[in-house]
Amino acid sequence: MSEPFPAFDQPRHLGPAQREQALAEFSSSEFDLLVIGCGVTGAGVALDAASRGMKVAVVEQRDIASGTSSRSSKLIHGGLRYLEQLNFSLVKEALRERSLLLQTVAPYLVHPVRFLYPLRHRIWERLYVGAGVALYDALAKLGGNKLPVHRHLTRKGALKEIPALDPVSLVGALQYYDAQVDDARHTLAVARTAAGMGAQVATSMRVTGFRQEGDKITGAVARCLETGVEVEVRARHVVNATGVWTDLVEELAGQDSVEVTASKGIHIVVPQKLIRSATGMIIRTEKSVLFMIPWSQNWIIGTTDTKWDLDKAHPAASQTDIQYVLERLNSVLLSPISEADIVGVYAGLRPLLTGESDATSKLSREHAVWATAPGLTTVAGGKYTTYRVMAKDTIDAVIEDLGGGFRESATERLPLIGVEGYEQLWTDRASLAERHGLSVRQVERLMGRYGSGVVEVLGILRSRPELSAHFPGSDDYVLVEAVYAALAEAALHLDDVLTRRTRISIETPDRGLAAAEAIAPLMGEVLGWDDSALARELAHYRARVEAERDSQRQPDDHTADAARIGAPDVRTAGRL
Repeated sequence: MSEPFPAFDQPRHLGPAQREQALAEFSSSEFDLLVIGCGVTGAGVALDAASRGMKVAVVEQRDIASGTSSRSSKLIHGGLRYLEQLNFSLVKEALRERSLLLQTVAPYLVHPVRFLYPLRHRIWERLYVGAGVALYDALAKLGGNKLPVHRHLTRKGALKEIPALDPVSLVGALQYYDAQVDDARHTLAVARTAAGMGAQVATSMRVTGFRQEGDKITGAVARCLETGVEVEVRARHVVNATGVWTDLVEELAGQDSVEVTASKGIHIVVPQKLIRSATGMIIRTEKSVLFMIPWSQNWIIGTTDTKWDLDKAHPAASQTDIQYVLERLNSVLLSPISEADIVGVYAGLRPLLTGESDATSKLSREHAVWATAPGLTTVAGGKYTTYRVMAKDTIDAVIEDLGGGFRESATERLPLIGVEGYEQLWTDRASLAERHGLSVRQVERLMGRYGSGVVEVLGILRSRPELSAHFPGSDDYVLVEAVYAALAEAALHLDDVLTRRTRISIETPDRGLAAAEAIAPLMGEVLGWDDSALARELAHYRARVEAERDSQRQPDDHTADAARIGAPDVRTAGRL
């Protein structure tokens, strides 16, 4: 008989016991703030509020970062193309946030990444792009940047960096630095840090209506999608941080404020060995730019920018989307990449504030905070990189409405969970690996996901050493991570672990199907799944993978969407 798993019972541990406690608190307490949505914006709002001394509740209808915040380009950047639009303030703000994330807030999660920009025209393009990148570096320096500045390369120098480039596709290049992040794990760290400061966080909770006293909103009604039970959450103020679902939540409150448009972006994932390169790459297209971003043993390549008005819960990549990305990539490669080379595809929706143009690439990337109704504030728009600023602006507005009484924001100096003690553990990583029977490479990868929290993850191996085995299909992950996800990271379903706590669903050709068979029983030990629940979880994950594959065989968004939503949602079909 297997040894029982350790009990993780501190507030930062978002496990089954903590969820039950949160539901009990929802029913029995009044909160200063209720946050609807736990993407990076909602998690950031919760952290900013909790760090100022507010009593905070957070409800999320699916999983932490299950929407836009797990489906981005995984970049922390200022946005070079916003300079071309003369949006200097947005770029400067984002570059300052990049420096804070790299140096203070999340240094184990956010890492420098090099990009090469191929030049196709002599003289004028080098002058034009070079001036833009020089301004980018200058604005970064004002924000405390410590990354190397850009450099100019000849064609020979560019081909040395990326041997896979077709020599006729460029005359030279520029190389500059930005940063990248595992967006889902970063959002989770923000949420767990908020929980560690007292925020009550519960996923699988869908808001179905609002509490009102006169014309003032005083909380919300939320239904647990695991049990069907409804609870009333009383709060002095409510924040709507639901991204592309903003309009739907406003409708529940009987309001119709700023329109938020959903713009779809898709990315493909291909093995690194197929594109010989020592650096990432950015390619200018007729509509925007295309990134090739290093990601473990793969490249992430994207994105697109097209309007999406179909099911917001299931954005789908069509064959047309995939061909667009492949054609732009192959325009500069010596050996083309084909559809057969792709191991993963994902699609996400950006929440954009409607501007004067219907072209989503021209809608506002800047965020807005507004009073939707008495007691209800909405935040929408923005960039992943500037989530902390969005959160601060939101809570500043909330405190003004509440009449003050709380501290100033200090999140720019607040490290996320996993930062404290990380540097010393990194120094000792070889001995850490030896003590737990792992390779140094494995420990380094674990530390890149958990920071100093790796001690808790590896601690489970003392009683269950068999969990040091790899996930089937990938040597990037070990089985203990699935257990820890259920014990401490709010994972309630297989999909949560395979697509967000790990990223195996986009990193292996089988989309994580072999891994699902191995980790389902382990999650079931923690979450109390019986045989029927175990079978249901596996069936749902298989259906999800098949639906995504069907979508990618369809020529356009409407047929792709129909294929994608053929997979049932385990949160609404599995437990009620």
